[in-house]
Amino acid sequence: MIDIKKLRDEIDHTGKILLTRGYELNKELFLSLDDQRKTLQLSVEELQSKRKKLSNDFGKIKSSGEDTSSLKIEIDTINKELKVKDELLQSVLISLNDFLLDIPNLPNDNVPLGSDETDNVVVKKCGEITSKNKIDHLEITNDIDTDLAAKLAGSRFSVLKGDIAKLQRALISFMLETAIKNGYQEFYVPYMANSESLKGTGQLPKFEEDLFKTTDNLYLIPTAEVPLTNIHSNDVIDEKDTPVKLTSHTPCFRSEAGSYGRDTKGLIRQHQFEKIELVQIVKSQNSMDSLDDLLSNAEEILELLELPYQVVELCTGDLGFSSSKTYDIEVWMPSQAKYREISSCSNFSDFQARRANIKIKSDDKKELAHTINGSALAVGRTLIALLENNYDGKKNINLPKSLVPFFGSEVVNISN
Repeated sequence: MIDIKKLRDEIDHTGKILLTRGYELNKELFLSLDDQRKTLQLSVEELQSKRKKLSNDFGKIKSSGEDTSSLKIEIDTINKELKVKDELLQSVLISLNDFLLDIPNLPNDNVPLGSDETDNVVVKKCGEITSKNKIDHLEITNDIDTDLAAKLAGSRFSVLKGDIAKLQRALISFMLETAIKNGYQEFYVPYMANSESLKGTGQLPKFEEDLFKTTDNLYLIPTAEVPLTNIHSNDVIDEKDTPVKLTSHTPCFRSEAGSYGRDTKGLIRQHQFEKIELVQIVKSQNSMDSLDDLLSNAEEILELLELPYQVVELCTGDLGFSSSKTYDIEVWMPSQAKYREISSCSNFSDFQARRANIKIKSDDKKELAHTINGSALAVGRTLIALLENNYDGKKNINLPKSLVPFFGSEVVNISN
């Protein structure tokens, strides 16, 4: 959530900034709601002050034995008026909060301007593209079974078997151990979240159609970012304990609303997939350095796996709802002859912290934290990249040295 004070003080400037990311601010509605809030708040405060004075007078008059009936009528009248005004105020405050919840984060000043992904900027390329393979991961091995998954659950799911399932498990362990080595504390978290947690990180209320809702106001998590960030909701973190660095492996569940017909084949776009998530909670003045740190932690995974990749800075028009600055990491997919996103590393500034009420205390002063997060990495897409970049054209996938201790062999024998 953006700072309402900034909206009040710089509404025209803020509106122009939001336009760079495709959001048109309803200035008239905000000013109307805020004016109603101010008027009603003053009325409520005046009535409360008047009631307090009359209540004090009532006590004095009653103790003296004088008649208090007229004063009681006046107090009752104020109470009724106060109830009406306060209910109106609460209704306006809810509308104002709903208005603010719909506004995306403001892009950082150095984010490149642009309208969509075609305006994103490649900031670096790493690794050499050596694979001549053009075969899709589903053609390389039969141990990724989407037909069996369709029988069990429907489309956009997969069943992994044998050594492919073992390879995924090895990747998860390898990624977690690398995160822990880089100072992240591992958590095992619930795979469901309540609506307050999803509001805190920005998925609700705007993106409810992208979520799987269960019973009792719970949702399957779309990413471990939700529970990891909200571990510190309504917390005041001591400055000496920052940066807070958290990691978790979880399945992620997404309805993929609006993506029909896109990447329906294989593991690219699924309703359920695995991720290792990295989250940092830091002081505001350290947040851009922390984004660079988290980005390097995610890149390290690909470097250790010896996979070619590129880093792309997203333009204003392609930023996620909660992000103020984002770098996507894209891994080379030989069968598609292009790079595909495998991680998105974002600085959310104080946007999530304001929604989730996460603060940092320094010298008896409290300020909103900044939150950073990214994947290290999306496991399914990493699995695809390993298969396609390391397929020998026969029956083997040759593994990088970093993964051998976790898999137990230098080669994956595949069935096809």
